[in-house]
Amino acid sequence: MKVHEYQARDILQKAGIPVPEGGVAVTVDEALAFAVKIGFPVVLKAQVLVGGRGKAGGVKVVKTEDGLKETFEQIKALTIKGYPVEKIFVVKAIDIQKEVYMAITIDNAKDDVVLIASSAGGVDIEETAKTNPEKIQKFYLEGQRDIDEHRWVDFISNVFDGAQAQAQGTKIFQKLLDVFFQKDCTLAEINPLVVNEQGQWLAADAKMNFDDNALFRQDEVAALRDMAYEDPDEVEAKECDLSFVKLDGNVGCIVNGAGLAMGTMDIIKLLGGEPANFLDVGGSSNPEKVLNALKIILKNEKVKAVLINIFGGITRCDDIANGILEARKQLDLNVPLVVRLTGTNEEEAKELLAQNGISIFSTMREAVLKVVETVSD
Repeated sequence: MKVHEYQARDILQKAGIPVPEGGVAVTVDEALAFAVKIGFPVVLKAQVLVGGRGKAGGVKVVKTEDGLKETFEQIKALTIKGYPVEKIFVVKAIDIQKEVYMAITIDNAKDDVVLIASSAGGVDIEETAKTNPEKIQKFYLEGQRDIDEHRWVDFISNVFDGAQAQAQGTKIFQKLLDVFFQKDCTLAEINPLVVNEQGQWLAADAKMNFDDNALFRQDEVAALRDMAYEDPDEVEAKECDLSFVKLDGNVGCIVNGAGLAMGTMDIIKLLGGEPANFLDVGGSSNPEKVLNALKIILKNEKVKAVLINIFGGITRCDDIANGILEARKQLDLNVPLVVRLTGTNEEEAKELLAQNGISIFSTMREAVLKVVETVSD
């Protein structure tokens, strides 16, 4: 789950990390009130959960009330990567003397939390990582939740110049690390962390992503979710306890187990098809789950056929079969179903489906070949 910059900024501020003054506005009058309170010049920043807002004209410095009114309306009229600008963050402009990049994330390849920093912070940090990777410093926690001071000196000294700056950078990193663990983040980023003309360090921009699987214990974080950026089918799937991701193909997929679901999509691609979704009904499916899965998949007008691929362990094949039959009663199944069931209660499932004119394929390859052939006709 992602949050807007102003929300991430509030989290940092509560954690004791210094941030510029500002507030989020929906109307020009609200924006003007914030600007008058904190003093011009201010920066108007479109709040959208996609990148590229600066290049799209969504970040502007304004120095006067008239300039604010005009620029606010210009930004508010923008649509950035398909999303209209609904809110604008009004923040005190900073006379930046130095920029630093700072982030904490998870390195899945090393199964470890990594702290990342660079003295070359700012909007071009991605380009720096490509062209000058030696400027990107990394510090792995090695399974710990705190900074190992014995290994820390080399890392921090490669990013911050001087003892005072290193001490301040260490303090901010420690607080950011507390936020990362306390809020179940997958990414906590400050870009840039800046020094102003008074020598103060400030988090001038912030980005945070959170682990969806931990939201059950993060009520305050979950309340920040902006549903305008959520796919409604994916939201519905979560409510039905289904793991679902919409894709661009035309073969709907209902599978049990994430590994088998990924393998099924791979084979569909290998044999010339295009999966329309990832959908894992889980290891303890029931007929209602299958019904809900089909409801969600059939909303996608691109879907020309649905492949149901079940390897029954904990999942009972007869439950899947009953779900298919219930779906035939309740839904307008206007696309072909291709079914492969094997495992627990397989014979019972085959008998149920055979009585209703539905045949089952014995192997995944046979089923995938059939569904790809079906959508190709």
